[in-house]
Amino acid sequence: MRNWKKFLVMSLACTSLLGVSATGHGAYKLNDEVANPPAALQMATQIGMLEYTNPAMRSAVNKDAIVILSFGTTFKDTRAKTIDATARAIQNAHKGAKVVTAFTSHIVIKHITENEGSCPYMTPEETLDQLKREGYTRIALVPLAIVPGMEYKYDVALFHEYKSQFKKMTLATPLMYWQGQEDQPDDVLDAMSSLDLPAYKKGTAILLMAHGTPDPSNAYYSVMQAKLKALKRNDVHIYTVEGWPSLNDWTGKLKMHKVENIILMPLMLVAGDHANNDMAGDEEDSHKSILEREGFKVSVRMKPLGENRK
Repeated sequence: MRNWKKFLVMSLACTSLLGVSATGHGAYKLNDEVANPPAALQMATQIGMLEYTNPAMRSAVNKDAIVILSFGTTFKDTRAKTIDATARAIQNAHKGAKVVTAFTSHIVIKHITENEGSCPYMTPEETLDQLKREGYTRIALVPLAIVPGMEYKYDVALFHEYKSQFKKMTLATPLMYWQGQEDQPDDVLDAMSSLDLPAYKKGTAILLMAHGTPDPSNAYYSVMQAKLKALKRNDVHIYTVEGWPSLNDWTGKLKMHKVENIILMPLMLVAGDHANNDMAGDEEDSHKSILEREGFKVSVRMKPLGENRK
């Protein structure tokens, strides 16, 4: 299944909370021979989809809500085409549940309020507090994170902070989590196979701009590059705004391989500030400008992951 919206609906929102199979995206399980594992070992092996059932609320009435967790963006047009469109797709797939979107960035919420007059998005904490007041008892947390970095760690902390306040809570995994190990699916290969990339053309390289993170999960970008190589897309290279590899890590290599043309594309859910300014802006320090000064002919394909229909 390559359709981006369907991929999000099936792999992220359809968790055991709502009685829908999440085959291939489950949690890691300890070997059955491990008897009475201590709490520390249980915590260490809580990977994959997280799930908690509160025994004290077993008799509570089921009232379901899905909370979409996103960093957010101040760019209204791309927000509508990506985050809001994904929320609608999830709502259409789960008509019996309330679907709300929460932004983890307080700064984004502040700027939306200042620039648009109001902000329909609350923080995850505010959202969960309100759902509790409204009597919702079963909560599915759906992260729109690309890799399990700092944003996802926030989601995991949120899960553990609030799980005992509801009858049941689940937390799905980011878009790319499993890599084919332990009989799990290869999320990274699936995602790289789903990219809407221009066809190969001699002398042309495609640079995908990702975010990057100080978290060790920055290593996922190397895995993505390896999967692209396995797909025989040696013309596609990943770099990051705030991590490794950087743009400078590629310029010399591209010249060495006699690349003349470069296509810049965002490897992000939305085409926000990083895509429009850092990547494609007219300022002298934008990636487009830097590459042009290096002698490359640069074009931009402003199509974020959230608009991918493949």
